[in-house]
Amino acid sequence: MSGLIGKKIGMTSLFDNKGKNIPCTIIEAGPCIVTQVKTKENNGYESLQLSFDENKTKLSTKPLTGHFQKAKTGPKKKSLEFKGFEKDFNLGDEINVSLFKEGEFVDVSGISKGKGFQGVVKRHGFRGVGQSTHGQHNRLRAPGSIGAASYPARVFKGMKMAGRMGGKKVKVLNLKIFKVIPEKNIIILKGAVPGHNDSYLKIEK
Repeated sequence: MSGLIGKKIGMTSLFDNKGKNIPCTIIEAGPCIVTQVKTKENNGYESLQLSFDENKTKLSTKPLTGHFQKAKTGPKKKSLEFKGFEKDFNLGDEINVSLFKEGEFVDVSGISKGKGFQGVVKRHGFRGVGQSTHGQHNRLRAPGSIGAASYPARVFKGMKMAGRMGGKKVKVLNLKIFKVIPEKNIIILKGAVPGHNDSYLKIEK
């Protein structure tokens, strides 16, 4: 699937042709530089490594700086692989937002917002134990019973309990491209995408 690396700018709402207010996400998509071309002969599969967002030389390691110099470009902050480009690209080529067209559908993946250590009500949608009457003063958001009896005398793995929430890779499928602004390298998608503002996203056609 061909695509680009993008950066989440934020959310807004726009009106469509029918006057309906649509929640949208603004993404800066590219321009990306082809920093490696993988072939079946050398790597066993075909793909393109794209790199995005300029980085300071002093913040990049020497091996990475040399890797980017092969493509005649400076250090980048984010690099990802894409398979299935319809057109052949060479090392150092630039791919911009013109890859996308309004009305197309794309898949967007990124790291979701981290929410820290959360209880079962927020993390798994539990309803709590009972009601606030009958002497229950601190059980409204409790998980309730988690174990069995003397057999198996343990808690099974995978039990829904409190724990770290968010901060995981999430992929949202079939988001419609509402608008493309090529002069600013921006695409506007219908709906929400994972991650906080300024986080990197993988956008695939």
